[in-house]
Amino acid sequence: MMQRLVMVSRKTAWLKTSGICGILTPIIAFTCILLAISYSPSFSWAQNALSDLGIQSGITAPLFNYGLISGGIIALIFASGLFSFLGDKPLGKVGATVFTLAAVALTAIGVFPENIEPTHFYVSVAFFMLFPIAMLLVVAALLLADRKQLGWFTFVVAMIAAVPWMLQFTVPYVEGVAIPETISAVSASMWAIVLGYKMIVQSSCSNK
Repeated sequence: MMQRLVMVSRKTAWLKTSGICGILTPIIAFTCILLAISYSPSFSWAQNALSDLGIQSGITAPLFNYGLISGGIIALIFASGLFSFLGDKPLGKVGATVFTLAAVALTAIGVFPENIEPTHFYVSVAFFMLFPIAMLLVVAALLLADRKQLGWFTFVVAMIAAVPWMLQFTVPYVEGVAIPETISAVSASMWAIVLGYKMIVQSSCSNK
């Protein structure tokens, strides 16, 4: 009995830690990205990609690359908590696995900056493809678990992440891709913060 209580306590503590990481991931990543932009007067939202920041001189490149690496590693901790948060259904496990791969890809964008091709291209495409796919799998898992409000919120986030890219590839509206990248990243951040908060709440309820 005591061993079971210890296991439950550890699981609850890890869920809370994962939730905190879900909130911290976008804060760290976007703080570093915005700082990198502030040190790059030549950066253009309409003409550049965010990854262009990762090969610029001075402090710009380290800020961008190490920000993504740090954010990706913390996102992996958040992803580990998704396996517990989404329950034991196969769809939830698959969705959490795909999100884990997206977090690995995010880290890899910082490890392999834009001047390391074609690796950078592959990991960038992987991140922006895997995140919406993970969200759609999570939507199905949440709806099947009758967590409709969170499920439909996740669906909206997935659409916000995917639509800018669909428009860019069909009716290009900017020369660079910084805008669709940012919209997708912001939507991912909103989702991570909301689910991180939900994890913290769930862990607190489990302790009562």
